[in-house]
Amino acid sequence: MGTTRRRGSTRAASGTRVRRPAAHAFEYPARYALVDLDRLPLPDHLSADEARRVASTSGPVHLLTIPKSVGYEQNPLSIYYCYDSAVQGQDGELRMCIAEVTNTPWGERVMFTFQPGSDLISKPLHVSPFMDMHSNWSIHADAPGDRLYVVISVQHQTLGDYFTAALDAKLVGQTSNSLRLATFFWLMPHKVAAWIYWEALRLWLKNVKFLDHPRYLNPSYRDEALERDLKLRASCSYLQRQKVNNQRSRTTEKTAGITNHVDGKSDENMTKRWCVWRDAQWPWS
Repeated sequence: MGTTRRRGSTRAASGTRVRRPAAHAFEYPARYALVDLDRLPLPDHLSADEARRVASTSGPVHLLTIPKSVGYEQNPLSIYYCYDSAVQGQDGELRMCIAEVTNTPWGERVMFTFQPGSDLISKPLHVSPFMDMHSNWSIHADAPGDRLYVVISVQHQTLGDYFTAALDAKLVGQTSNSLRLATFFWLMPHKVAAWIYWEALRLWLKNVKFLDHPRYLNPSYRDEALERDLKLRASCSYLQRQKVNNQRSRTTEKTAGITNHVDGKSDENMTKRWCVWRDAQWPWS
């Protein structure tokens, strides 16, 4: 018997708002595919087994991405939704997400894990010539259903929360028809690239400063990003324990002697987030 290969097609509105150093906002329509990687592996992306190994999960892996069209691919952000295996009578639970971020025009890529719901990560990639590396990414992504919502906010050391990008998508159908898929996503990557360059031109005309890639000034910027992220995770872990401790102390005085040992884990045992980079492919390398 043959395996049915299906993609869930989504029609989405992608919006971005910049508050500083110059106010700037735009919104454009986009089409994404939600792909079951066990049924339809995609070249130049993680396989389902690779994603499961990274996420330490055992169930399905769905990839949100814009498929290649006419030999060209443009994906500023793709997301792997990694589920645990379903138990009897229940659906599998979304346990981990993997972000796949590609910068334009350099063609570099970074992949990193983040917790579904919401998570905070130290910025690991120079994604825009108008933004420096001194910020964190606050990411919110729930399990996909009939609707799909992803929000990324940039928290800068001096500018504050000055940039927000959101994807609001609606499921429009499922199909395994190759011609229908090719038609649905016809020139979608090319349109996304055109929008990116058009908005960059608009920012440049607003006299927003153009920044060099950090590799020219600090070759170890990737290692430093991982160290900052480890400190960030330790800080978030501490704050979360304090919140749980406060809740417990209000519930009963009997827990007063153990409020500093909520989960038995210390910050010293915290490991670095899984995060890998891919250098630019030809002709950008």
